[in-house]
This record gives sequence, structure tokens and C-alpha cells, in this order.
Amino acid sequence: MTAKPKDQLISDISESKTDMTPTMTIVRIFDAPRPLVFEAFTNPKHLVRWWGPHGFTTPLCEVDVRPGGAIHIDMRGPDGTIYTMKGAYHEVVEFERLSWSNVVDDTEGKPSFELLQIIALNDHEGKTKLTLQVYVLMSTPQAAESLGGMETGWSQSLERLKGLLFTL
Repeated sequence: MTAKPKDQLISDISESKTDMTPTMTIVRIFDAPRPLVFEAFTNPKHLVRWWGPHGFTTPLCEVDVRPGGAIHIDMRGPDGTIYTMKGAYHEVVEFERLSWSNVVDDTEGKPSFELLQIIALNDHEGKTKLTLQVYVLMSTPQAAESLGGMETGWSQSLERLKGLLFTL
């Protein structure tokens, strides 16, 4: 994929883009009601407690959870490196669905990759079934390592979410 100019990123994400095959799909069952899982994804006080792989912290989390609202999350890696994610929400259906796109910049502040991420929450035998689909909309060759670790990163984040849900 080729890089787009920064001003063309996080543009109009239409339903037609989801006709593509997701780059990654993860399904998890949480022993918690959908409203609680939804709140964990939309309340910055909760997001900072579970967002990011093991060993990461979230020193900045700003979310405006509405269509067109901004999302800005900084993760700090174990070595102190800050990984910034900025984007916008596209769809917000309370307790059922969230979608957002985000751009991750390289060390020079240039777009490295752009993702569309969709979370669907469904009732499942008294629990919540979460389905996460991630679509890579744009990437540079330098993004391969980061994108290669995406499934591990999300899996570890969801493990942390599972632990948090027991405390809410």
C-alpha cells in the first residue's frame, strides 16, 4: 500500500470500506454485561487502565465518543517510548458497536499506517461476545513491524480488559 498525504487520512470512512477482508479479527467472550464492556471502551478512566500490551501504560487518553469525535491515546512502552494514536469515531451504537479510524505516525511525524477498527458487542449465554475487526487502510513499508505485532498487542490489551471488568 502507498502512503497518502496526511490531510487525506482519516477521511470519509464509508460502509463500503468494510466490504474488504479484515486484516485481523479477534473474538473474545467476557463474563460481563454489554453495557459494562461498552463503558470500558468509552470511558477514559477505564481505558487508561487496560489499553495497551503488557508492560505499557497510557499517560494520555482523550476521547469524544460520538460520530466525528476525536480519539487520542498515548501509550508508553516499557522502555519509555511514547506511541501516539490519533483518530476519529465513525459509528457509535451504545452497548452494540464502535468504529473508529486512526493514524499512527513514524518517528519523523509522518503517517506510518492508518487503521479502521470495529468493535461489535453481542449477548452470548449471559456474557458478552466481543468481535474486533481491524482493516489496514494505508501503510508504509516501515510499518510492517508494528502491524506484525498488532494481534499480540490487541490480545494482551483484551486480557488486561478482562481483568479490569472484574473490578468495575
